Amino acid sequence: MDLGLTGKAALVWGGSKGMGYAAARQLALEGVDVVIAARTESSLQAAAQALSAECGRPVRYVVADITKKAGREAALAACPQPDILVNNSDGYPPGDFRDWSDETWHEALDMMMVGPIDMMRRVVDGMQQRGYGRIINIVSRSVKAAHAELGLSNGARSGLVGFVAGLARQTVRHNVTINNVLPGAFDTDAQARHIDKLAQQSGRSPAQVRQSREAANPAGRFGRPQEVGALIAYLASQHTGYVTGQSWLIDGGEYPGTY
Repeated sequence: MDLGLTGKAALVWGGSKGMGYAAARQLALEGVDVVIAARTESSLQAAAQALSAECGRPVRYVVADITKKAGREAALAACPQPDILVNNSDGYPPGDFRDWSDETWHEALDMMMVGPIDMMRRVVDGMQQRGYGRIINIVSRSVKAAHAELGLSNGARSGLVGFVAGLARQTVRHNVTINNVLPGAFDTDAQARHIDKLAQQSGRSPAQVRQSREAANPAGRFGRPQEVGALIAYLASQHTGYVTGQSWLIDGGEYPGTY
């Protein structure tokens, strides 16, 4: 399938690792001019070099923090008119809500809700004027099937999804769509950190925690980042102008509901 993305410009947050890297890779393979953004220059530089070599086109990077106004401005200075925006940020480790301070809550909101919303604010008018835009937020299955220990993610990411539900209906008339991707357990560094935390809390080894979590999934495994990358590339394509305001589960069937 020709996704119709050759020559488009994309800004991918968290593009140096995991699902962000996979999204940047698939977009670059489809002929997109990709800029990846994250906080650590060494990992960004390595990722950009690897992506450029594999995809046969230059992938640029910018050191930027989505939680900071200056970081969002730096990202847009590197990619001033993105046709595709992939919002993606770290989550917080599991814990007990009684231990979370006001400061922790504000940090989580800046990371998983306020930062992504401000990025949308900054790019959506330009997308509408140019007649093409695809915004994809990598969120979490926890907005649909909450885990008590992930309260920071449950709350902040649900706020982002709720905001998108309203904005997406305003922009689609101008061929600008906004959708969310809801990953379950994926084989990433973030998942490894999550497993380590659960292991500490439960007294089990990380290997035992991983094995039990994989066995509990109907697919019998964790997801592969490239599977998310492929879904994001499709949602960014010319074929999805009639798909907006949706939250796409990609979790191996773990969510038990019909809808």
